Amino acid sequence: MSQGTREPTAELGLLDATMIGMGAMIGAGIFVLTGLAAEISGPAALLVFVLNGVVTAFTGLSYAELAASIPKSGGGYAFVREIFDDRSSFILGWMLWFAYMIAGALYALGFAPNFIELLHVYGFTPKPGSVGAIALPLSSIDIPVQLGLAFAAVTLLVVVNAISTAASGSAETFFTITKVIILLIFILFGFLSVGGGEPTSFTFQNFNPLFPDDSSALSILPAMGLTFIAFEGYDLITTVTEEVENPRENIPKAIFLSLAATVIIYALVVTVAIGTLGASGLAQAGEAGIANAATSFMPTGLPIIQNGGALIVFGAVFSTLTALNAVVIASSRVAFAMGREGQLIGSIGNLHHRFGTPFVAIIVSGVVMLLSVVLPTVSAGYMSSLFFLLSFVIVNFSVIKLRRERPDMTRPYKIPYYPAPPIIGIILNVLLTGVLVFYLIQNDQLALILSAGWITLGFIAYYGLNWLRSRSSATPSGGDGGGGTSGGPSDPTSGPGPSPDPDSDPTPTSDPVDAAVTDTDSSLSGDTDTQDSPAHTTAQEEI
Repeated sequence: MSQGTREPTAELGLLDATMIGMGAMIGAGIFVLTGLAAEISGPAALLVFVLNGVVTAFTGLSYAELAASIPKSGGGYAFVREIFDDRSSFILGWMLWFAYMIAGALYALGFAPNFIELLHVYGFTPKPGSVGAIALPLSSIDIPVQLGLAFAAVTLLVVVNAISTAASGSAETFFTITKVIILLIFILFGFLSVGGGEPTSFTFQNFNPLFPDDSSALSILPAMGLTFIAFEGYDLITTVTEEVENPRENIPKAIFLSLAATVIIYALVVTVAIGTLGASGLAQAGEAGIANAATSFMPTGLPIIQNGGALIVFGAVFSTLTALNAVVIASSRVAFAMGREGQLIGSIGNLHHRFGTPFVAIIVSGVVMLLSVVLPTVSAGYMSSLFFLLSFVIVNFSVIKLRRERPDMTRPYKIPYYPAPPIIGIILNVLLTGVLVFYLIQNDQLALILSAGWITLGFIAYYGLNWLRSRSSATPSGGDGGGGTSGGPSDPTSGPGPSPDPDSDPTPTSDPVDAAVTDTDSSLSGDTDTQDSPAHTTAQEEI
């Protein structure tokens, strides 16, 4: 049973927080997207990853200031909840929650073929395409092996996260360090091949010309839109703010460390891949580009590893696991924050009385993650990227709005050269959003339809939950309402709402930490304008 009788426990250090960000960013993207980027932009694929890192850095600055000023779990949702009205914060939280869960389904499906390929390398199974289905006992249902492995991976990490935050953080740290070591080995062997005289020995001549003859510098924009998902992950650090020691200091540090390390690793990996295979060879290899590059210049007969291709497959297995674990953490914390604020079912915003984890939020997020597997994989991936880009625009705008409305607020970290970074972040993210939408109109209209459908479902859920709470608050039982929520607000800024329960706290969601541990009030509040509430500043100081 889950009970809202505990506060989140700070069990994660600076290293753990940094590894959550790096674990999410250095996912399968770097292994499969490098060849696709080279196909679009040639040797300029190196610029694609570097410039995406620059674009991401501007938003990273905004996340750092907001996380230091508002040290609450929930990431971008927590910031918008503090600054904007009830309905706007719900929709952003709804989009982020879905984006993380969709990303989790994609990572799980990416883990399955890589794991089968790893077993194939060591002779345990046929190739992934040759592996059949598993018949369920006592039934006539056959489950594809890859789907079964994806289900098992999600289930395992959901169980680990539900039982212990410290255990999930330690697992993330271990898996991330392992895959970083694998990539460093790849980089080392690549540069050691310089002057080897082989066709795939590293040479900078493969970067000349940087742009193919039939393209211009603008050709990198579509490639940037395609590979931007490889830089989504540092924001996950802010979803566990209350579970990190000294969050006002460690969260900004973890954001900058994870971003800097990831950009450097990406740049070196792409440099080695193009410098050995060449842009044309890398593009021809497509999603297997990095594996082909490793096989071409790394020695064979290595102990345990055998060859470069096997090393990259091994790295891809760890990458998908760390990325999956990171989004299990992030999605559940967004749901937990929304439940704690009374914007989802109250039990989602409670902590388990024994484990101290957002148990129900983790289970619900895991179930939705598994159900999301039925969505078209490519379309779901584009939906995830679209929602992340939109959320980054709003987060950058939130910094500007908070600076204007609360100039005297305590800010342990301030963005340098303000307001240039958030404005540049807004412009660049809007540009990438426009490029992505234009691409989807031409190539994947289903992704746009599904995105609009999810947002529409969010509005239905928002007004439906508020209607149910208004009925509960109107019952003679008053304060309890029978819903078990931790203080659900109405939408005070978008129109008149139901009258508040006179026996309830007039600002039940002004302190979300208190709301998480006082599971007694499910009535609607008549005043939840969090941006002007002094109780929010008190909550920040207490945290």
